[in-house]
Amino acid sequence: MNTTQLECFMTVANFLNFSRAAEVLRITQPAVSHQINTLEDELGVKLFHRNSKSVRLTREGYLFVKYADDILDIAQSSKTRLKESQQSQPMRLGVGCRNFMELRMLHKALALLAVEEEKLLPVLRLIPFDSLENLLEDGDIQLLLTYQETAPKKALYRELLRRPVCCVCHESHPLAGYQTLTTQQLHQAGRVAACRPPICPPSIFSAQHQALGSRRHDQVLFCDNFEILYTLIESGIAFAVSADLPQARPPRLRYIPLPEFEPLSFGVAYLPKSLGPIHRRFLSLLEGSLLPPEHSEPV
Repeated sequence: MNTTQLECFMTVANFLNFSRAAEVLRITQPAVSHQINTLEDELGVKLFHRNSKSVRLTREGYLFVKYADDILDIAQSSKTRLKESQQSQPMRLGVGCRNFMELRMLHKALALLAVEEEKLLPVLRLIPFDSLENLLEDGDIQLLLTYQETAPKKALYRELLRRPVCCVCHESHPLAGYQTLTTQQLHQAGRVAACRPPICPPSIFSAQHQALGSRRHDQVLFCDNFEILYTLIESGIAFAVSADLPQARPPRLRYIPLPEFEPLSFGVAYLPKSLGPIHRRFLSLLEGSLLPPEHSEPV
């Protein structure tokens, strides 16, 4: 039994005429007859007395009118409620970041999008990179902030920025007065804070290694995450080699370019056909909220 059969039954019961019912339902008369015959077979009773001159309901047909009407009402009510539920669902935006620096780049675009979309539901993930890649494949997040060199192989990549590799130090650090630096100058510059992939991309790890030089072990502070790395920088205890990401600079730090290293491409990874209008709009706002590299000066 289905709603098509019930609609045919109720229409025939209303007009007591198969031809008129077919016109109202916009199907052929044989199609109406087929639906009624199938319904009668399923119920095991005759619903209509019909001959070449007249159509009338049987006793069972009269009884079934109420049941059919109730079933159609329930079906229509269910469709309406499901549609309303779909329309009222929040607009989910899943974004993954590897560290708090990347997370800080999102707030302007999120604020603008929240004004445009009242139903916006941001879902932000800040966890190790390998886990984020799994979340991308599972659909828990749709966008993953990443350097191009560490973007998942199955994902598409959209560049947002191309940023220089810099020496990052506190404004009170001896290196803070330089406009540019070389790795040779960093060899005698005191303690350095460093981290390893996947906490930082391989290019930064390689630049860190060159900056270490022949330092004693007590001059190298290995960090488990970016939070520790930047705490050591902000305290003035150490400097670090990192990419300069706009909107993510903590106050009172200097970002001094290391011209011997190529700028790094930073952007967003996403799976093919995984983005909806809300994700594309967020990407547009995010791109617009970040300073173009040529307009950003070291500070």
